[in-house]
Parts: sequence; structure tokens; C-alpha cells
Amino acid sequence: MRAEKQYLIAEVDSHLKKSDYVILANFTKVTVADTAELRKRLAAEKAEFHVVKNSSLRVAAKALGLPSLDASLAGPTAIVVGGSNSAGVAKVLKKFFEEKQKLEIKVGVMDKKLVSAGDLSKIADLPSFDALRSQFLGLLKSNAGAFVRVLDAKVKKDQPAAPAA
Repeated sequence: MRAEKQYLIAEVDSHLKKSDYVILANFTKVTVADTAELRKRLAAEKAEFHVVKNSSLRVAAKALGLPSLDASLAGPTAIVVGGSNSAGVAKVLKKFFEEKQKLEIKVGVMDKKLVSAGDLSKIADLPSFDALRSQFLGLLKSNAGAFVRVLDAKVKKDQPAAPAA
């Protein structure tokens, strides 16, 4: 294998190792200014946008044990990797697409499992992790309060009424 090709594969490999997810996108209609704006938005989530060669991505993904991406490697391909908040990255990509109507998500890989573009859109619609955590804690708190009220009512019911003086 030529040194240039080995370098390209090693570069894609290093990108793929930055996170436990990768999102593939078709960037055909995206301008240089749009790319700069998208990279700036993704930087807030500590994610990166890279244009890669399909053949290099195919070899690097196979070496890392990722599922086969062959069906999605037609046409120009960019990858989004990095950061620990994959849902936040999906939100950024969805919002960018809704505003610009240019970037098309092909497929994603999360925890070495293939995720369709539709599923990524659903993930983007979920509330943030902090919002989900606060909703869960609120649910626990409300149920605990209701349980205490039930116990209190049972105790009051079982106690004989105090005689009137």
C-alpha cells in the first residue's frame, strides 16, 4: 500500500477513535462558509466535521470493528465525531439541516451499532440529558410524596378519633 494511502487511512482511524459514535453525511450542497459555520456549532459540543475518502473510511471502519458502511459510502462523505454528547451533536446537525436544507445525514454508528438517519432524527428530538435527569428526579420526588400521603392517611384512619371534651 502506498504511503499516501496509509496516511489517509491512519488519519480517518484517528478521527474514528475520538468518540463512540460517528455520523456520516453527504455534503454535496454545502458551501465553504456553511462548513465553517457547522464546524463552529459542532465545536460547542466538542465535535468535529471532516471530509474523508470513502475507501479510507471503509478500511478504517473495518479495522476498528464497526458495522459495514458500504451501503452508505456512495458519493461525497463527511464524518462527524468527537464529544461525549451524541444527542447534542444530532440536535446541531438537525437544526443545521432545517435552516440550510443542505446537509444530508446518511447513517450513524453508536456503540458499534448502525443507526439510521430517521433514528438519529428521533434522538435529536429528545430533551437534553440534564432535562431528562431533572424530569426523572421530579418523578421520583412526586411519587415519594404521594406514598407518604397514603401512609399518613392510613395512620389517621386507623387511629381512633379523639373524644370531644
